[in-house]
Amino acid sequence: MSFDPTSLLISFVFGSVGFVGFVYGRRMSRFPHMVAGALLMGYPLVVGDPLTMTIVGLVIIGLWVLAVRMGV
Repeated sequence: MSFDPTSLLISFVFGSVGFVGFVYGRRMSRFPHMVAGALLMGYPLVVGDPLTMTIVGLVIIGLWVLAVRMGV
């Protein structure tokens, strides 16, 4: 993980969205929300580049939305 301001801001934004999704999924027993939330909170620890971090976060959110729309 890089400690430059851009990486910290991106990881904070996606981590916050992940935390909310995880807590919501745990309370409502929604598996896709919990998985996507955990991934959004954890992936910034292994991805260092801000552009890659943004792309990976958007892909996770896109898959999350797709799973919810499919009724999983």
